[in-house]
Amino acid sequence: MKVAIVATLAALPVAIGFAYLLARTRFPGKTLLDAVLHLPLVLPPVVTGYVLLLLFGRKGPAGAWLYEHLGIVFSFRWTGAALAAAIMGFPLMLRAIRLSFESIDRRLEDAAGSLGANGLWTFALITLPLALPGVLAGAVLGFAKALGEFGATITFVSNIPGETQTIASAIYTYTQVPGADASAMRLMGVSIVIALGAVVLAEVLNQRMQRRIAVYER
Repeated sequence: MKVAIVATLAALPVAIGFAYLLARTRFPGKTLLDAVLHLPLVLPPVVTGYVLLLLFGRKGPAGAWLYEHLGIVFSFRWTGAALAAAIMGFPLMLRAIRLSFESIDRRLEDAAGSLGANGLWTFALITLPLALPGVLAGAVLGFAKALGEFGATITFVSNIPGETQTIASAIYTYTQVPGADASAMRLMGVSIVIALGAVVLAEVLNQRMQRRIAVYER
């Protein structure tokens, strides 16, 4: 839960920023940037985990700099598991939020600008509130992906009980231990309940937000 929650909270602001950039601006290389941001969705998770290990390991360029200057370590730590889960869930967040931004009536933003609101205020008070259903959907998708992430996580930070072991890697461990089927089944049930509860809660909140937005737009 800690890994999934931290991964979701870390990836969400970045996803909102890139989603707005891709939805509202045109620039050279936009298609390439979009493809790069969606790479974790199509690459084998093990490849993503290995790239993270090369970059953020103790001897990697980013990992060495972070450790020497900030004392931050990702490899074989729970923070690394959160980083891997955040990157794997990021494309799902990005797509949902971008579609939400693209569906907003631009005339509402233009009206706010004509009344004196600058770009930042328009985004904070008009654009982002109207995009909240997509933001919520993206957050739930990212959380569910982070909760079930296995390949990239175990490649990057291994499967250390009490440190980097997630619910997915714990289930995998139990499936390799004779007589541990009951423990695997319990964790599987827990993961299903958490994921289902998150989706149901998100749908309830989404319906309420849609009703409020409809009233606001009228």
